[in-house]
Amino acid sequence: MNKLLQKFCFTALLAGASLSVVTAAFAQSKNVVEVASLQGETRQQTLIDGAKKEGELMIYLAHPSVPVIAAAFTKKYGIKVNVWRAGSEAVLQRVVTEARGGRNEVDLAENNAPEMEALRREKLLQEVRSPYTSNLLALAVPAHREWIGISIDMFTAGYNTQKVKKEDLPKTWAELLDPKWKGMLGVEAEDHTWFAYVLNDLGEEKGIRLFKDIVATNGMSVRKGHSLMGNMVSSGEIPLALSLYSWGADQIKEKGGPIERFQIGEPIGHFQGLGMLKKAPHPHAAVLFFDFMLNEGQEIMAKHHAIATSNAYDQAKKKSIRFIDPVQAIDLNEKRSAVYQDIFVKRTK
Repeated sequence: MNKLLQKFCFTALLAGASLSVVTAAFAQSKNVVEVASLQGETRQQTLIDGAKKEGELMIYLAHPSVPVIAAAFTKKYGIKVNVWRAGSEAVLQRVVTEARGGRNEVDLAENNAPEMEALRREKLLQEVRSPYTSNLLALAVPAHREWIGISIDMFTAGYNTQKVKKEDLPKTWAELLDPKWKGMLGVEAEDHTWFAYVLNDLGEEKGIRLFKDIVATNGMSVRKGHSLMGNMVSSGEIPLALSLYSWGADQIKEKGGPIERFQIGEPIGHFQGLGMLKKAPHPHAAVLFFDFMLNEGQEIMAKHHAIATSNAYDQAKKKSIRFIDPVQAIDLNEKRSAVYQDIFVKRTK
């Protein structure tokens, strides 16, 4: 029995819970393992039959394309998908807090790769033996398989086409020292993991000095949320953003917004991951949705400009991306965040 389960059981007994409640928790966990491990020709029908009996599932998520996929899943199977969407940190915090409190309400968690790896460290995720993982980019399937990469967030710079001419775009980070960029630059408030890879390319000491000089010379608007940042580029409030997600810029452009993305240096990206909770209350529906996400869901992702991890889509976009190591991102989080805060946040207040 893992420590988290021991804690849950002990707390329940102290509260006067009956032995049957504790026994039910074990039975539920066993059922989740069995459903997640289903294989063979009857697997699909077993999942469908079980999911229809369960009638619904719950997903906590960060990526805006997931509710669209959930709607398609409901249309196909008639299974209601309840969703709760928030920022990556809030999703992580809610899953962990509920698990520690013995509240088993969520079936699947969808989040950035580092946050998914954090859930794995909490021993909250259950490996799903989906046949569709073989169709995915190899790097999207970690060896532990407790979460799977369903799409790629590629970091990109973006500019307002009415405020900035294409021929004036910087080709290197050092070109942002030009006084013509004064009052025109912005960066997302918590992109320290992306920035660590930028510093690796520049050399950490040299890179830190360069960006401190850029902020001192031309200022920097620091805003929380990539969607907000993309909208502010489109409105012209921030003519040039250093860190956007490629899909966000492309979605705004598709709707007629005056925004284009461009790249400085090698593209950097991380996976959006999906994982099943060990105590998922609707295991059949959860695994059925997991399969759907790795199959039909990949086409929906691609249509909404997210970079799908399926080898059937977006091959050209994936070729040059350097992927952030989620384990390293957790281990070095405090150090990287402190550097980022010092350069951008503290100096722009």
